[in-house]
Amino acid sequence: MSLKGKDFLSVHHLTVDEIYQIFDFARILKAKQKAGEPHPLLKGKTLGMIFQKASTRTRVSFEVGMWQLGGSALFLSSNDMQIGRGEPVKDTARVLSRYVDGIMIRTFSHLEVEELAEYATVPVINALTDLLHPCQAMADIFTALEHKGELKGRKLCYIGDGNNMVNSLLHICAKVGMDISVATPANYAPDATIVEQAAVAAKLSGSKITILDDPLAAAQDADVLYTDVWASMGKEGEQAIRKQAFAGFQINNTLLQAAKKDTIVMHCLPAHRGEEITEDVIEGPNSVVFDEAENRLHVQKAIMALLMAD
Repeated sequence: MSLKGKDFLSVHHLTVDEIYQIFDFARILKAKQKAGEPHPLLKGKTLGMIFQKASTRTRVSFEVGMWQLGGSALFLSSNDMQIGRGEPVKDTARVLSRYVDGIMIRTFSHLEVEELAEYATVPVINALTDLLHPCQAMADIFTALEHKGELKGRKLCYIGDGNNMVNSLLHICAKVGMDISVATPANYAPDATIVEQAAVAAKLSGSKITILDDPLAAAQDADVLYTDVWASMGKEGEQAIRKQAFAGFQINNTLLQAAKKDTIVMHCLPAHRGEEITEDVIEGPNSVVFDEAENRLHVQKAIMALLMAD
């Protein structure tokens, strides 16, 4: 089993063994980084990073990760590239493949990422699209594994918008055997195709998927409570409408009481404190939000090394 030379577009495309291969390698790389032990697995390699959506964690974690792996990263804003002036994605893919050893892209359209991967001859990593956020979901469940020691049979509860984040969490929870309950307001449910894909995987792993509109019911006996902003990037114009629709879909102390006593609280950040999560919860003893953010670095390093190393 090898991920070398492959693309990383969706957790749905990974086997359970490949997910744990990434987790195991992330654990090794994290230990090396903490010990100050050099691990130049990508010495001489270059990652091209295409950003059509701005980011703090994505840019820093990939750029620092490549440096720690002995390689280098190029920040490529769509405003400074010909792709931003109408060059076909397939042309950009073939040109960049002649220059770099891997391409990371954070953009709007998932179809654009799939086209990039189709025409590129180097690995392509999906760092976020409007449909999926697979790197974040991998870091999230790696964090759950660190804190809970076992994934199968655990329950993750997601409260909020049925966005790219919950789509990828559905994929990975179903693969690794975690139950997942999702509570969203009416008309904000996860993508129906994603739910169907996850349901197929859940049958194989024995996990359970529940889609509700009641946050308290969804949170019952949860090992992990998870939320995201009510209006993701590109949806800011709907902020006022969404604020009304999502009233009550908040991780707070009342919701915390419905979950298990040792539940961990996650948020992919940035957080709008006082909206989808309260200040006291995100800063409280159950929160692992910043462990989760750190693990973006370690998991993405594992992904890059497994895809790009000689």
